[in-house]
Amino acid sequence: MAGAARRLGKQVPEARGPLGVRGSEAMPGAARCTAKQVLERMLANRPAVPEEEEDDDDDEEQEEDEEKRENVPEEGREAMPGAARCTAKQVLERMLANRPAVPEEEEDDDDDEEQEEDEEKRENVPEEGREAMPGAARCTAKQVLERMLANRPAVPEEEDDEDDEEQEDGEEQEEASEEEDNQEHEPEDEASSSSSSSDQEQERYVPGAERDTFRSKNGTIAWSSVAYPRQGRPSRPNVAATMPPGPTEHAVSRARDVASAFRQFITPAIESVVLEMTNLEGSRKYRDGWKAMDAIDLRAYVGLLILAGVFRSRGEAAASLWDAESGRPVFRATMPLKVFHTYSRLLRFDDRESRPERRATDKLAAIREVWDKWSERLPFLYNPGPHVTVDEQLVPFRGRCPFRQYMPSKPARYGIKSWVACDAKSSYAWKMQVYTGKPAAGGPEKNQGMRVVLDVTEGLRGHNVTCDNFFTSYELGQRLLARGLTMVGTVRKNKPELPAALLATKAREVFSSRFAFTPSATLVSYLPKRSKNVLLLSTLHTDASVSERQDRKPALILDYNSNKGGVDNLDKVVGTYSCRRMTARWPLAVFHNIIDVSAYNAFVIWRELNPGWMTRKRNKRRVFLEQLGKALVTPLMERRARIPRTHSSAALVKAAQSARAGVRPEGLEAAARAPGPAPASKRKRCQSCPPKKDCKTHTVCSGCKRYVCKRCTHAYCPTCADWGFTQEETD
Repeated sequence: MAGAARRLGKQVPEARGPLGVRGSEAMPGAARCTAKQVLERMLANRPAVPEEEEDDDDDEEQEEDEEKRENVPEEGREAMPGAARCTAKQVLERMLANRPAVPEEEEDDDDDEEQEEDEEKRENVPEEGREAMPGAARCTAKQVLERMLANRPAVPEEEDDEDDEEQEDGEEQEEASEEEDNQEHEPEDEASSSSSSSDQEQERYVPGAERDTFRSKNGTIAWSSVAYPRQGRPSRPNVAATMPPGPTEHAVSRARDVASAFRQFITPAIESVVLEMTNLEGSRKYRDGWKAMDAIDLRAYVGLLILAGVFRSRGEAAASLWDAESGRPVFRATMPLKVFHTYSRLLRFDDRESRPERRATDKLAAIREVWDKWSERLPFLYNPGPHVTVDEQLVPFRGRCPFRQYMPSKPARYGIKSWVACDAKSSYAWKMQVYTGKPAAGGPEKNQGMRVVLDVTEGLRGHNVTCDNFFTSYELGQRLLARGLTMVGTVRKNKPELPAALLATKAREVFSSRFAFTPSATLVSYLPKRSKNVLLLSTLHTDASVSERQDRKPALILDYNSNKGGVDNLDKVVGTYSCRRMTARWPLAVFHNIIDVSAYNAFVIWRELNPGWMTRKRNKRRVFLEQLGKALVTPLMERRARIPRTHSSAALVKAAQSARAGVRPEGLEAAARAPGPAPASKRKRCQSCPPKKDCKTHTVCSGCKRYVCKRCTHAYCPTCADWGFTQEETD
């Protein structure tokens, strides 16, 4: 009974209900009373029914009293001495019929009398309620209490000492409610009043009123469940005005061919440093026997490294590349194997004697000058698109290095780590920074991820930075916003700026998302599988938009997935045709990575400047690297004085020299078909000399295939060789 009465306050009509929101203004006292207490007061103000005459048998009377008092609350028995022997339902029925309540009586067998009683009770029930309530006994407690509360004011639980002005206002409000009670109740009026009240509530709506606020774990950030309006945050990056994406004007004016595009990264300034230090090391080691290395030799050496990467020979020994049978003719045609090994062993990038002093303050002193000159060229030649990716790159190396890193998630695991910022679409390496480990003096670096992102993105304006959970933090997002940059990235769950409400996964549906907002950032918690959530932070997105895909991923996650792989793709394409060779010197490993990244960046520039080059071909990069390698080794072939012994390599050298001189090599085909001696792959004894001489030779007779030394052979010019070959055919 009390529960039904309590629920009445929420559904009583606005004009009549003393427990409604607006009805409480009309009857302030009733708003502080429960429905149960109102009923007790009303019953206490009515005359009690006298008790029946005592029966001689006290036992029977006591039993009846106990049975009837079971249905009356304890707090109501004192206020209702006479009605205590009636059930609550009967009390309400009798009050509606304006007659005193009496105990339960035996049912009357006469149907006519029952019908008359029902008609009397229906007189006090509204017309619209008579169909639902044919008799007062069939009324619900809720409906009964509605009529009772509408016909008399409720009494508060405790009498309050109120001012005279409040009493006068209460009397006026009660009179207004009585006038409204005399009017006929119309459902249309009730609906219109409820709709008007909802409209007024919307007019009074304050944006912050319905926000659920989540405090961060450190208590410094208040996250809201409702998105804030756009204020100062760009909806998408705008870089076209300040930095048009693509090659810069400087790169466009100087990239005339494949080789010139590459030489914009390996500049003459870098070549001069390498040549100076390499010649210094060679003169110290070989003294007067050292032949100075020049720019053509250095470019040919780099070209051979690039060609070795094109042929996927990174793990192959250099001797097999120079082999006459299984090797590539271009290697023997460029330089001897001994010279290649000498250059690899003596290649230097600084003065070895002054290195200890510089290494005390700079761990990268062995290649610092070359690295700085090269890294300055990267942002000078290309402008990235609207999305930039920041991540780490690991150059494989297992030798001795003071800052070698172990990264189990990378394929190589051991190597030299570099921080890279590259274009998310083309994977152009825009800025790089070698990680040299902890500082020489002091402990580990604090906020390293934030420092790295701020360093490698310096100079960008209007871009969006995508990074992983090693870098992402709320403070980094605010620092980037101050520079005009936005950020999207995953967040580690131990970050102090996260609210605990978004970390919980219990009782959450799979593929569900929860959002939290600040005026400048958006945080989302996505559940890809049960009991596992992914957290992402963005200063680019401002709403809680979710895709219509089957997995219902938020738009924030889709944007992150489309832009996160810029550096990973750079690692993949560089590793496919890498020029790295096995070495125990870490500066040489860094130099190999410089060549790889420069070759790929040159390919990006060349491809964007020549969109019609090799359209619909999937081996563009391989062809580009092959053309680049051949262009770098050709100048050394042209000036080579000694012709290689192998026939195929000699043909390449003669073709290069003839092309430079502008003479068509007409006698090359005749020399190839001449019956003179031909080179062989193995070295054996001359089969024409006596065994005692033990003359070893590589030369084989083109006719009988016998090994012959120089003493047993005769040289012919191409004309004579061609004449002799034609005479043999006529005979």
